Amino acid sequence: MKAAPPPPRLVAWETTRACNLACRHCRASAQPEAEPGELSPEESLLLLSQLSEWSPQPMVILSGGEPLLRPDIFSLAEKGVHLGLRMLLSTNGTLLTRDMAASLKKVGIARVSLSLDAPTASEHDDFRGLTGSFAATMNSGEILKSVGLPFQINSAVTPDNIQSIEALSDLALKMGAAAHHVFLLVPVGRALEMGADFLPAETYEKALIKLRRREDSLGLEFKATCAPQYNRISRQLALPLPPRSSRGCLGGQGFMFISHDGRVCACGYLPLSAGDVRENHPIEIYENSSLFQSLRNKELYRGRCRDCEYWSICGGCRARAHAAGDYLGDEPLCPHQPQKSRPKAREQEDFDKMKKMV
Repeated sequence: MKAAPPPPRLVAWETTRACNLACRHCRASAQPEAEPGELSPEESLLLLSQLSEWSPQPMVILSGGEPLLRPDIFSLAEKGVHLGLRMLLSTNGTLLTRDMAASLKKVGIARVSLSLDAPTASEHDDFRGLTGSFAATMNSGEILKSVGLPFQINSAVTPDNIQSIEALSDLALKMGAAAHHVFLLVPVGRALEMGADFLPAETYEKALIKLRRREDSLGLEFKATCAPQYNRISRQLALPLPPRSSRGCLGGQGFMFISHDGRVCACGYLPLSAGDVRENHPIEIYENSSLFQSLRNKELYRGRCRDCEYWSICGGCRARAHAAGDYLGDEPLCPHQPQKSRPKAREQEDFDKMKKMV
């Protein structure tokens, strides 16, 4: 019998799809009202209890939609903390009040993430579809600082803002954020209408190279998410893996996503269900579902990702591969050409090539 895989380090739970915004990139195509089938308060408390059975226990992100629109979000956060889970909350930053922040601090939320996708109000508000959203998010940062609750800035990397990521990191540092996490756009939900593949893979590669070279001097925690090639780039630049780095694509390998209606996916951007928490225990789904098991088996991968010498630290984005037609196929935004026969000789070639790219 095969040994059970290590438990997930992180579980993202889409507590609701209700949202006060209609962002152009929204993976969930969120709407103002909650969708039918949302896990009830009783089902939600049971889910938290089940997640706490893992050892070691995972971190749990309460996300959405906009989680602050869920009436019982504070009691859910409190229950998770009581069970020993490290609870985080991801909000778009437009609804947070001082009283809400104080409540989140009181119940034991460890960190809050706020969304900023451009360093200026006009660009961010246009992207988020709400005038004043930039100012509201900046104010939320001030509120969180005032109550002593750590926060991070999350930014979606799109063709519109790819040249502004460094400026966003600078802004996050100025705001007093503990971290800046960037998410390379995945063509799912509303992002399908954005022309997500508008830029060639080489453009994203150059941007990630610049970010990796700058990361160690940023002055705050930085993490590139949905960009598994960031680890490969570190190795090819003869730099250590980033301090908080783990495997590139964590789908089914350290991470799981639970939708508002209880479906379990490898990540929120990969719309393939591995099971349903209303029918099976989440531990059973994570350990034994055919979807998660396939994601852990390199021999089932196809194309360049299967042949790649960096598979163990990268793996390619399975969500973008799925959007391109095969969730076990090539990562569309990775230009790397594996060379299994002489990886050592290839390392110097890659290093020289990268020096010329930026």
